[in-house]
Amino acid sequence: MREGPGRAELSVDVRARTGSHDRDAALVEAVLDALPSPTVLLDPDGRLLLGNTAWSRRASTYDDERVQHGVGSSYYDNILNLWDDEVSRGLVQSLRELSRGERDEVSLDYSITHPSDSVTRWYHVHASRMDQAGHVVVTHTDISSRVQAEQAVTWRARHDELTELPNRPHLHELIDVELQRADGRPVSVLFLDVDGFKDVNDSFGHDVGDGLLRELAGRLVANTRVHDTVGRLGGDEFVVLCRDCDADGAEALARRFQSTFARPFDLGGRPARLTGSIGIATVQGSDAPRTRSADLVRDADLAMYAAKAAGRNGIRVFTPDLRQAVQRKVRVAAELREALGTDQFVLHYQPIVHLPTGEVEGVEALIRWQHPDGGMVPPGDFIPVAEQYDLIDPLTRWVLGAATRQAAEWNRAGVPLVVGVNVSATTLASGTLVDDVAEALASSGLPPERLIVELTETSVAEDPERAAAQFAALRISGVEVSIDDFGTGFSSLGQLVNIPAGVLKIDRSLVAGALGRRSQSAAAIAAVVGLGQACGMRSLVEGVETAEQLALATELGCTFAQGYHIARPMPADELMGWLSARPVTRARNRLGRSAGRLLAARR
Repeated sequence: MREGPGRAELSVDVRARTGSHDRDAALVEAVLDALPSPTVLLDPDGRLLLGNTAWSRRASTYDDERVQHGVGSSYYDNILNLWDDEVSRGLVQSLRELSRGERDEVSLDYSITHPSDSVTRWYHVHASRMDQAGHVVVTHTDISSRVQAEQAVTWRARHDELTELPNRPHLHELIDVELQRADGRPVSVLFLDVDGFKDVNDSFGHDVGDGLLRELAGRLVANTRVHDTVGRLGGDEFVVLCRDCDADGAEALARRFQSTFARPFDLGGRPARLTGSIGIATVQGSDAPRTRSADLVRDADLAMYAAKAAGRNGIRVFTPDLRQAVQRKVRVAAELREALGTDQFVLHYQPIVHLPTGEVEGVEALIRWQHPDGGMVPPGDFIPVAEQYDLIDPLTRWVLGAATRQAAEWNRAGVPLVVGVNVSATTLASGTLVDDVAEALASSGLPPERLIVELTETSVAEDPERAAAQFAALRISGVEVSIDDFGTGFSSLGQLVNIPAGVLKIDRSLVAGALGRRSQSAAAIAAVVGLGQACGMRSLVEGVETAEQLALATELGCTFAQGYHIARPMPADELMGWLSARPVTRARNRLGRSAGRLLAARR
């Protein structure tokens, strides 16, 4: 052993101390010295008999007296001096058992932290018994690179790549751990969604959207308490785990989050103000250990959607009625799927009158659900569910088929009514509308000019280019197109001019407010009529419920009208009885597509 400045270094030339012949000692020394990993030879009591060159070199790199003990020192004491913990004591015990022949080998991973720079290095310690006397060879393989790589992979698997926040699986792990150890303390979860985030991506691109999410993540972290955790589920959905926090505290935190939206966000160099909707779910007491993280996050998610549905930029605390509403929707969706295959739907028809002549020009087909247990279900109770659960397209195809077959039957009977069918924005977005209409017409034999497809102003405004393309294809085929509920959406004049529609349906809300020719609603109706005429469209006022409203619509120049004052929606057989006492148009087609308008559309 050579003495260095302030430390003892190990020498490989320890033949005199092994108590063996020079040749055997030299062989042992040569074998150990040939090993690339730091290796030592211990006597049955754990004293250091020999250390190879790799051991000496590695020990000299540590500016730590705890690892610089020479030959003759206790290897076991050295380990406990490094770190007297359960792992170290277990290693010493295992080595003693190995020396006594009570086990075949010792193998474990061990870490040492440099005191000078706090860098932790990992070693794989492997020990084998050398002889019956109990000598032990211990090898220390540096596995720091492997451990760091594994830790990096594990970290990436548990964190969101974009924001470096805990991801969905890791969040659920953290929430489950907190629920189990809450010990009566409340646990709250906040679910935050950016209002209109899709518009940011569509307008500025995904790179700008990613930048927004990173900026928002930083703001959320900066506004939480030290022991809370902010995570990202995906997209623009963030979840915050609030430890030891009741509903009031969670609401206070949610308001603090909302205040962060007051500062503009940087959208590719352009400042923009956004809002967020936040849902809160809280559990405490004995309920916490029985609650799963998935349940708590789901409840907060439901509350967030309720806040968004109430007008966005809001905060909503979960209540059981929200879950019951979702359960009702799920049940209705399941029953709708069954209803589509078991002929539970019927159509009622509401007459449309040509105001200048008073003749019945057509009807609007309105779906009803004959529920086997619940009776007649109005569309407002199941259409939103059908849209949410991807059932609206098959439902629309059913309506198109049933309505065109009925209109074709009337046409053959000498009652040439035009039939209008409402189409959802979801169907418009799916891109199958033109083909669905063509298939219904081909199957029923109804002339295309006897069909009107109606879409709301709002659905048209969502994607005017897609709407214009499909409207044009429908009109060229001979089918008329109507913009429904006009006056409630936000379409621009430019959009309206470029949309190839033939009928504007004036929303019932304007009709209800038209208490006289001088009222603001009456002025709005007159403006819509004039706008439609300027764009080559006819006007149809809906929701006419009194004689005064009918007279005013006629006076203001509306072309067509429908409403309860004229007739309620009714089944097809009742409609024929109602029509028997009223004039039905025998003139050229004034509501659907006419030959002249068809030629204009083709040009």
